[in-house]
Amino acid sequence: MPALAAIALCASVLVHDGDTLRCDGEKIRIANIDAPELPGSSRCDSRQLRGGANPSWCDFEAGAASRDALRGFVSRGRVEIKRLGTDRYGRTLATVTVNGQDAGGFLVSLGLARWWQ
Repeated sequence: MPALAAIALCASVLVHDGDTLRCDGEKIRIANIDAPELPGSSRCDSRQLRGGANPSWCDFEAGAASRDALRGFVSRGRVEIKRLGTDRYGRTLATVTVNGQDAGGFLVSLGLARWWQ
């Protein structure tokens, strides 16, 4: 994979859930937050929930609200990502801002995500 610019503007944004979106086709995981899961998430399977180091947030109603809030947020203007690396699933980890406002901080302020280190 060729090196990508650390900072990029997104011409096309598709939101998957409260902490994952696509920026011009590139799968982005918003860094430093965790949003509730959506129905069908394998992370909410009872086998995955037992004793894991990264417990899931399996409140599906909150998951839908988080996804919808992120969709509304990114529709407000200029979406920019700052790439920080990749996660274990190969997604790009990045901060996401809209008109200079941090998407992760916005969702946390609404109680629709939590900070994750």
